[in-house]
Amino acid sequence: MLKGKVAIVTGSTSGIGLGIATAFAGEGAGVVLNGFGDAGEIERTRADLAAKHNVRVTYSSADMSKPAAIAGMVQDAIRDHGKVDILVNNAGIQFVAPIEEFPEARWDAIIAINLSSAFHATKAVLPGMKQRKWGRIINVASAHGLVASAYKSAYVAAKHGIVGLTKVTAMETAEEGITCNAICPGYVWTPLVQKQIPEQAKAHNMSEDEVIKKVLLVNQPNKRFATVEELGALAVFLSSDAAASMTGTALPVDGGWTAH
Repeated sequence: MLKGKVAIVTGSTSGIGLGIATAFAGEGAGVVLNGFGDAGEIERTRADLAAKHNVRVTYSSADMSKPAAIAGMVQDAIRDHGKVDILVNNAGIQFVAPIEEFPEARWDAIIAINLSSAFHATKAVLPGMKQRKWGRIINVASAHGLVASAYKSAYVAAKHGIVGLTKVTAMETAEEGITCNAICPGYVWTPLVQKQIPEQAKAHNMSEDEVIKKVLLVNQPNKRFATVEELGALAVFLSSDAAASMTGTALPVDGGWTAH
């Protein structure tokens, strides 16, 4: 479905980003991975994706908190792949604390990586997309881009901002053959979430099953985690010609959380 296309997926060395990158590679797209982690493990992931799907996969270590590094990542992708057709702004971090106790440095970092990086990357890829009259920008927001939770001021502010940026980008590119949409997941089964379950069980003196249903998935009526494969499939659809008339949307993948 995406043969010949080239996609940058930020924050894609694990979790949701890697799930989306894998789905793109499976549909024939060249992929630029980005993120932090063990260099050897990242190289194995890159090489495995390329070999399994017979596509070109490269890696950028660009720091998403640095505008110059983001611009450099896009230029490197154009140099290595010839173009950038699809951009997935997925990189993100989290910190939880009451507003009056929230460290200013943590606020700045979350806004920079979760929100500003999407602006800088979008700005960098748009000229080429406009020139070719085709492009897909997908912003991975969150259910917290639509509703709030206490103690997550920076994350909620950033994800609401991502939804707003999505709408503006869609409006500005509506006649250019470019679409921009946001995916808004609830809790997704990732290594990061798996790690939290025993920690939360100990902190709340609960069983792991109780933590899943009463803490993590308390707001999700279906009481199950979304999967990275589900998000990858949605990203592939949004990148396809079948979704050419979908733009400016914020699509919940949250088991009914935002239906409350």
